[in-house]
Amino acid sequence: MNDLALAVPIGDMESDEAGVADAGLVAQAAEGDTKAFEALYRRHVGRIHAVCLRLAGSRALAEDCAQEAFVQAWKALPGFRGESAFGSWLYRIAINAVLARHRGALRQSAWFRDGDDDALDNVVAPDPPPGAALDLDRAIAELPSGAREVFVLYAIEGYKHEEIAALTGLAVGTTKAHLHRARRLLRARLS
Repeated sequence: MNDLALAVPIGDMESDEAGVADAGLVAQAAEGDTKAFEALYRRHVGRIHAVCLRLAGSRALAEDCAQEAFVQAWKALPGFRGESAFGSWLYRIAINAVLARHRGALRQSAWFRDGDDDALDNVVAPDPPPGAALDLDRAIAELPSGAREVFVLYAIEGYKHEEIAALTGLAVGTTKAHLHRARRLLRARLS
């Protein structure tokens, strides 16, 4: 995967030229043209996989979520009204795919229970092997899922707490608490 895809800020997701080219492909794909959709896939897969990887924390889950995002986009494409850029629309679908997977996992097990804050404070990072470079992406992937999701959406993707709350179904105060926890854990692991 291209490392540049990981560094694309949300505001630079699509240039005007790419948006115009996407519009033609979107119109063709909405009418069932699989070649046009394949072109859209190739154009956007790197960025979509990157956000899924950061949110999911697992390469396998990220691949599943990215694939699911494109499947959902294909199914929903005839209803795409073009009120936003295709890339932005697809990006939101991908984020929702990862969050839906996490919500499903939460139904099967308790995410945070009373007293979990103390347990998070006591997380000890394993000692890195001698000479190993610090790896921020690995440290982010090792965060608890709630803290990781909020950290990625806030610090990397540029969402505000209110937007994160709407995406995740959490209270704004909870997103702030998750962000604080994530920063504290990252500082401990990277120092």
